[in-house]
Amino acid sequence: MSEVSSVALVRSRSTVLRRSIAVAAGVVLVAISAHLAIPIPGTPVPMTLQPLAVLLVGGALGAGLGGSTLVLYLALGIAGLPVFSPLGGPGGIASIIGTSGGFLLAFPLAGATTGRIVGNGQSTMRVAAGALAGLALIYLGGLAQLAILTGSVRAAAMLGTLPFIIGDISKLAIAIATLRLLTPSLRARL
Repeated sequence: MSEVSSVALVRSRSTVLRRSIAVAAGVVLVAISAHLAIPIPGTPVPMTLQPLAVLLVGGALGAGLGGSTLVLYLALGIAGLPVFSPLGGPGGIASIIGTSGGFLLAFPLAGATTGRIVGNGQSTMRVAAGALAGLALIYLGGLAQLAILTGSVRAAAMLGTLPFIIGDISKLAIAIATLRLLTPSLRARL
């Protein structure tokens, strides 16, 4: 093996290791954020830090790696690992078909979209647009499933959108500030 190919192999292994660690950290972040849940009176959907975690994972890791991380998170939850909010349903596949399922199913698309728009994180406008787009997709996923379950878009909005807007504006601001600081250096290492 030549010295050039040996160096390329070491770099490739190093990149795979860094990306694997980033994916694992992203899954853990979203899982922990799911367990930081507060029940909201009048809605079966708890308030969690998951939207913030999804935006951070997608924005920091990029479209491909961020979206893949969130697919892995869903797969682990569907397989029965306790990564979904204990207040959001019974866990496993039942959580996916329950009141929080639309939000959960939107996570990979929201993360990938956030990552795609955020780009290298050097533009505050792109970071803000990416985070806002990701949050909107999470809301749309939740609204769609709740509309199916309740038979009413109005009821779905009352249960899964309106009670969360103020809290999620705060999460959006935190996501934008954090991504603006972390994304350029993190993406350079992945």
